[in-house]
Amino acid sequence: MTDLEGTQLFHRSMPFSERLGVEVLEHGRELVRSRLKWDESLCTLGGALHGGALMALADSTGAVCAFLNLPEGGQGTTTVESKTNFLRAVRSGYAVASSRPLHAGRKFVVVETEIHDDDGKLVAKVTQTQAVL
Repeated sequence: MTDLEGTQLFHRSMPFSERLGVEVLEHGRELVRSRLKWDESLCTLGGALHGGALMALADSTGAVCAFLNLPEGGQGTTTVESKTNFLRAVRSGYAVASSRPLHAGRKFVVVETEIHDDDGKLVAKVTQTQAVL
């Protein structure tokens, strides 16, 4: 089931996520989940979702997780580092991203995001650092 409030938050704060078709499943301080539907226009040769599309999904989901974990006085975040390990391709259905905070400090928020396919198989693991603005 889609989280309309969370989807609006993504699309309002990151219009690129709307263009990609990202839908939010849930959002909160401890967990943010979103998904991207497989579409041929987002693929590489061979019908696999492009790594850049998967990274954009992870970055957007992680950014909202970081934003929801801002320290008092924090106005926003920006990605300063992101590390992605791709483990398998997504060739149909959805890529589902789940982001959790690893560290919420005064200057940086570190988030870990896992992307799974419809079968629950791990597609990618992303660790990103967001600077507090």
